[in-house]
Amino acid sequence: MWPCGGRRQRRFGGVALLLLVLWLLARRYYPCLPPVVSEPCENAVVHRFNWSELVPLRLWGRTLGLQTEHSQFLLEGMPFRIFGGSVHYFRVPREYWEDRMLKMKACGLNTLTTYVPWNLHEQTRGKFDFSENLDLEAFLSLAAKNGLWVILRPGPYICSEWDLGGLPSWLLQDPEMQLRTTYKGFTEAVDAYFDHLMPIVVPLQYKRGGPIIAVQVENEYGSYAKDPNYMAYVKRALLSRGIVELLMTSDNKNGLSFGLVEGALATVNFQKLEPGVLKYLDTVQRDQPKMVMEYWTGWFDNWGGPHYVFDADEMVNTVASILKLGASINLYMFHGGTNFGFMNGALKTDEYKSDVTSYDYDAVLTEAGDYTSKFFKLRQLFSTIIGQPLPLPPMIESKASYGAILLHQYISLWDVLPSLVQPIKSEFPVNMENLQLNDSSGQSYGYVLYETVIFGGGHLHSRDHVRDRAQVFVNTMYVGELDYNTVELSLPEGQGFRQLRLLVENRGRVNYGLALNEQRKGLIGDIFLNKTPLRNFKIYSLEMKPDFLKSLRHTAGWSAVPDYFVGPAFFRGRLWIEHQPQDTFLKLQGWEKGVVFVNGHNLGRYWKIGPQETLYLPGPWLQKGSNEIIIFEERTAGRIIQSVDIPYLGRTQYVD
Repeated sequence: MWPCGGRRQRRFGGVALLLLVLWLLARRYYPCLPPVVSEPCENAVVHRFNWSELVPLRLWGRTLGLQTEHSQFLLEGMPFRIFGGSVHYFRVPREYWEDRMLKMKACGLNTLTTYVPWNLHEQTRGKFDFSENLDLEAFLSLAAKNGLWVILRPGPYICSEWDLGGLPSWLLQDPEMQLRTTYKGFTEAVDAYFDHLMPIVVPLQYKRGGPIIAVQVENEYGSYAKDPNYMAYVKRALLSRGIVELLMTSDNKNGLSFGLVEGALATVNFQKLEPGVLKYLDTVQRDQPKMVMEYWTGWFDNWGGPHYVFDADEMVNTVASILKLGASINLYMFHGGTNFGFMNGALKTDEYKSDVTSYDYDAVLTEAGDYTSKFFKLRQLFSTIIGQPLPLPPMIESKASYGAILLHQYISLWDVLPSLVQPIKSEFPVNMENLQLNDSSGQSYGYVLYETVIFGGGHLHSRDHVRDRAQVFVNTMYVGELDYNTVELSLPEGQGFRQLRLLVENRGRVNYGLALNEQRKGLIGDIFLNKTPLRNFKIYSLEMKPDFLKSLRHTAGWSAVPDYFVGPAFFRGRLWIEHQPQDTFLKLQGWEKGVVFVNGHNLGRYWKIGPQETLYLPGPWLQKGSNEIIIFEERTAGRIIQSVDIPYLGRTQYVD
């Protein structure tokens, strides 16, 4: 038997030994922070502290998290700089998540930032989806596995050139809805969403052993600022559900002072480093570290405009200047990815402009994850700052050119409607969001066909009630289009009763600015023929979800494509692949406007007005052997499409 004093001595000795081990581990995993010069401190490491060998002690020492002390960040009490980059899991095939993360590490980054798109996770009110490509937990855990910290930007509004800024369209069923305010209908929906989201997020916080070191409170609210109580509400919603890490806000310079909330660090967004912009942060919040939450590495494109590019040397020089001023930085975007499906956003200032399918953004990595000159220039910069070799960049995935693909079958929209879509009958036009569909959540995306009976012809006037673009048909004869710029058409005279059809496309809801509450789509009011409002509609929902495509695939009536055909119609072909599938790009030269589906995946929209001329087709969405391609073409169809190994995003224009 050991005497009592001996037990005390052994306990003391054990505690002392444990403290010594922890101190040695801390010395190993918390080296000094390098200055922003070419002369690094000894053993300087800026990348994520490697906790992988401390699994049994996972929570030991994780008490402080990311903090601010005067002009610097501290992580677990030690100086820390955020070298971040944005990658959105919902814009990248799941099979490529890790590849993009490894490329972040190879560039010298230590932190990943991502938005969380509410409108994908709760497409139908009350039904939540965090599976497959929306598996947020898997994405964040993968970031931790690959040595990346995470700044999470959960919204509820995210902007991001994403439909309605990430807000679900069913919110607009309420005619009194006031988005991004403390309006009861909005906060109740946010609370229900956060009740499902936060149990996924909370265990992945730093203090719980996870990678999340900071959480953003909403997004760029200073540019909206309709409700002085709103940001405090979002902050409480996060804290009350278990968020314990550092809170942040982000705004451009003009919105900084209007987007603040007490207890959250303000950060700034910009592309050009204007004189004094970082010093301006000191007038907003005193004695705090400076961070550029969104340093815009490129820019996004609109249909009908150019493909914007931002000079690589100018970008890298600006990044270097930001770092020399002592600020932390997040590259928006490090890798943009793709607005697959109908998820692109839009802008409305003087006029409405919808965003293209590609979210290449002229970012550090291309839409398909390839390196650009920006990557290698940034890698050199960060390597110099860090003062030690970076991981080797992963090999680039090969791209394939599968050649010409014949679209050998077609079926007219008019022929397929009776067997696939049950119309909704209504005396008045009903906007997309208020259609009684999807468990009363309405229709979110795609097209709506409005059909009514007219007698004779005359003057058709939309009264600006078309959102966003309507093709007009009398029976099956194309008459013209109505949109924001064209609000009236002449209908030809004819004998007897005829069908007037308006095929209305939702081209993407505005994602930024003060017009969010006015983003209902379809026909949002009466359409007039000879000054008389039209009545008694059959309304067909064409959201083109997977079940619709499955039914379309087995519909009778597909026939050989004639030499000349004018849509709207569906076209079908096969891509045969002999070996392991690779990424490719589909070029639709000779086609006018529509959507492409491959093996049930919606690749997004194409439009001959450009700038984008190819659609990205990820290799993981293909299979050896036969691959089905279905195209919905609104007007003029080609006979073939080309599979090429190089993307073409259009005529370029440098960002001013």
